[in-house]
Amino acid sequence: MRLPGHTPVLVGIGTAMRREDDFSKALEPIDLMLEAVHAAGMDCGSESALAGVQYIAVPRGRWSYGNPAGMVARTIGAPHAITALASVGVLQQTLIGEACDRIARGEAHTTLIAGADTGYRLLRAQIAGQQASERSNTAGKTEPDISLSPREELRHPVEKRAGLQMPVGLYAIMESAWRARHGWSVDEHRDRLAQLGQAFSEVASHNPDAWQRTALSASAIRESSGRNPMQAFPYTRAHCSSWNVDQSAALLFCSAARAEALRIPRSRWVFPQASSESNHMVPVSARADLAACPGASIAGHAALNAAGLKADDIDLIDLYSCFPLAVNVYADALGLPLSRPLTVTGGMAFAGGPYNNYCFQATCRSAELLRSRKGRTALVSCVSGVLTKQGFGLWSVDPPRSGFSNIDTTDSVAQQLATKQVIDDYSGYAVVAGYTVLHSRGQLPRGIALVDTIQGQRAIATTDDAGFIANLQQQEFVGRRVMVEHHRLIP
Repeated sequence: MRLPGHTPVLVGIGTAMRREDDFSKALEPIDLMLEAVHAAGMDCGSESALAGVQYIAVPRGRWSYGNPAGMVARTIGAPHAITALASVGVLQQTLIGEACDRIARGEAHTTLIAGADTGYRLLRAQIAGQQASERSNTAGKTEPDISLSPREELRHPVEKRAGLQMPVGLYAIMESAWRARHGWSVDEHRDRLAQLGQAFSEVASHNPDAWQRTALSASAIRESSGRNPMQAFPYTRAHCSSWNVDQSAALLFCSAARAEALRIPRSRWVFPQASSESNHMVPVSARADLAACPGASIAGHAALNAAGLKADDIDLIDLYSCFPLAVNVYADALGLPLSRPLTVTGGMAFAGGPYNNYCFQATCRSAELLRSRKGRTALVSCVSGVLTKQGFGLWSVDPPRSGFSNIDTTDSVAQQLATKQVIDDYSGYAVVAGYTVLHSRGQLPRGIALVDTIQGQRAIATTDDAGFIANLQQQEFVGRRVMVEHHRLIP
């Protein structure tokens, strides 16, 4: 059966990873990105494929380039390509979906997605007391043709004022609500998280592109230590995305007609079946049910339904793994048991979680495994914000029956996600909805909780009381009635 000419096909994948302890010898982000791009061009087996690229999109990393896609375009000989830059808060799957959709709509025959981050380079420079430099964009357009950014803030002002600047604290608060929903004790829950981490670590040990390839035991993940400090109870460092990595990835797409014209071997083709996403944004503190994520179910099943598949039909799964909660919630939403492999890379804690690029790493690895016939279908999930936005990419070695589907489920999710009014100051009795204990280097632990007021509102309260904090890490406090005085939890 001959494919429609506008069928999008993933024809080239490229990854790059460097680990230079001397930051001055490390590649800066754009060069690491270009290494992955050239690898994707070589991977497809056609020297002219990159020069024909008509659209290039890049998600922002921890760098200051104004138009990295333009820098890529000039380097690969495609100076007229439309360039796009997505800020943090835009799903990486959004870029993949648009790159495929442009081909399906007949607007382009070749598109490219690339991303890179060099967190290890930044870390080594910081340790040396110096700054890692970047070259400026001295030629061509200094601004992209298209700029993408989220429509709303990812954090509620009350969260920021309470010191919840980093995602780990908010995820840990939601994790406690997840634990309470299932009726697990604090210790039982910690055991489950450690076992999940061990399973991911073992996958990473067999992934040649993983940042950490030494498998860790459940106990090494569970217990805090000098090398594995507690971050936000119950999360130790080994539970959290490892973003101090120098990693990049690139995805090269062609129309079926273009791929045939370039004589790219069919053995290299991987078909995007569907891309789905929800961009409905509600800050964590305003979510009525901290353990619920309707977008994961709605967007996930939308991708599967587009291909007439069920979750059990999928051979390869990679669930976004910035923190264990994301894995558990997505698995539950799709009806996937934790006993089956839920990552192809080893996850962001072990394979590496480059700042705004992991979804591309997982997609490259999935395509590699599909090509080697480790399976016929793969589902790669994506998260943006603090479980704020949800995305899925469905891939197969077989072409889609009814063409590529790019699905926006934002409105459906908005109808199902219940919210609460968040107030900045509250005094009186309240019920704990979720909580954690924040641990920061050189500082005493601090308890922090989201509480539901008598009036049905949501507030944030904290405690520095050492005895209370010890109890928070040993007993279940979700669902308990507590006293709040302004912003303080009263023991």
